[in-house]
Parts: sequence; structure tokens; C-alpha cells
Amino acid sequence: MTDYSPIPRKPEWLKIKIPKAQVHKHVNGLMLSNRLHTICESGNCPNAGDCWSRGTATFMILGDICTRACKFCNVKTGRPLPPDPEEPQKVAESIRQLGLRHCVITSVDRDDLPDSGAAHWVATIQSIKKLNPGVTMEVLIPDFDGKHELVQQIIDAQPEVISHNLETVERLTSQVRSRAKYRTSLKVLEQVALSGLVAKSGIMLGLGETREEIVKTMDDLRVVNCKVMTLGQYLQPTRDHHPVKEYIHPDIFAEYERMGLQKGFSFVESSPLVRSSYKADQHVNA
Repeated sequence: MTDYSPIPRKPEWLKIKIPKAQVHKHVNGLMLSNRLHTICESGNCPNAGDCWSRGTATFMILGDICTRACKFCNVKTGRPLPPDPEEPQKVAESIRQLGLRHCVITSVDRDDLPDSGAAHWVATIQSIKKLNPGVTMEVLIPDFDGKHELVQQIIDAQPEVISHNLETVERLTSQVRSRAKYRTSLKVLEQVALSGLVAKSGIMLGLGETREEIVKTMDDLRVVNCKVMTLGQYLQPTRDHHPVKEYIHPDIFAEYERMGLQKGFSFVESSPLVRSSYKADQHVNA
């Protein structure tokens, strides 16, 4: 049963930098004019200003309403509208207009669609590649219910990095994720890694996991040859979401980074404000 007690006060190290007003206005204006969405805004990402200044942005396709209701997520849940057939081209054009060097594409879950949105994903990747041949790309995909043929469509479109987040340790998965399964997510990542593309995943800390469970999650990811891992602090969006159990000190995050590198990850981004797309432009080198 979810604990609806007040959200604990954030420690000093979780202060968020506000994006520069000029950059924020420019990005938001372009998104609004093209009727596009960024997870930077929908997910209240604390690194929006930093990423935008680095020439990176994360676009959220297939609308802004998710068919799942994960207890950690601030994205709206409900019945989505049909996919916008012009969205792939709009995203590609926005990337060009923003002058991005690297882009991250993610989406809401679309369990209402026969292919869970895979064809729309492919169209978006292809449009970006055609209009922005010098831009590198990471796609942060849903699990597609573990359907091999749907994941393969994304692989065949050849983005540089394919990311799929475990979100939390195995024991807490059923409490935090509404439909996704830990082992299914590992199979998705294994399929990506076997294709030769960079496989990436991330988890949140502070949900009630133990140190041993975090270490086990790292080991599970290395078994399937995941090359990049992110670890960040879970920030409870509202009292209706899964409660934050603990704020993890930056020194502990630094320890997990060292541990992950020793285990063989090419990149480990681990600090309280890290989110899955943080420093994503560097991960293409994994």
C-alpha cells in the first residue's frame, strides 16, 4: 500500500539549477509551435538547462499521455490520441532548427496500438537521419512487452545508442512499474547488445532498495553486456506517487560509479541529479 505521508524535505545537494531564461524560452517556443513534447518538461528533469546548453535535447514522441501508470513517473496517464503522422518530420525539423549535435528520443508507452508504436519510432529515426545526417542519436525505448520483432525494428533503424531503463531493482519492480517486468527488460537490453549497438540502462535510488540489490542489478546488466548505466536520485513528484524512502548522499553515488566502472561498464553516470539522458552525447563512444 502506498504511503501518502508528506514528501521529505530535500537536502542541500538536491538544489536544481534553473535553465537560462533565453534558452528555455527558445526551446519551449519551438516545441509549442510544432506541437511537440520534451521529457525535459514533462518529466521535470533537473538537467534541462545543462543539456540544452550542451546541444542536446530529449524529445518525447507518440503524444504526452501514457497508457501505463508507473508509480514514479510524472507523465500523464490515460487514453492517448492517435499518433500524429507528421510528428517524425516535425521532430527532425526541430532538431535542425535547434542546431543540436546529439538528440535523445523517448516516448510514452502505447499499449493501445497493435505494434506499441514501433512503426512510428522507426519513421522518427529515419526522418532524423535523413534531415540531420551529422547528428548522433540515442533512443530511450519502452519494453514493447518484450516482443522480439518490435524491438528488432528499432535496432534495424540503427540509432547509435538504444536505452531501456530498468528503473529500479528486481524486488521493487512490481511496486514501481505498472506493467513492465525486470527480466523482460533485461531481455530487451540483451537483444540490443547482441546486435552490436550500444545498450544502456538506468535506475533510480531512494525507492527502498538495498546496496546488495544495487550491486546485483549492476551484475545483471553486465551479464547481458549493457555498456552504459545511469544512477540518479528518485524525486517523488507528488504525494500520490511512490514515496521517497531515502536521499542518497553524493559520496555514495560516487562509490557506485567507481564500482560500475570496475565491473566493466564503459560509462557510469552516477549522482543525485543524473537522469537517463544526462551526458548522453558521450555515450555513443561506448
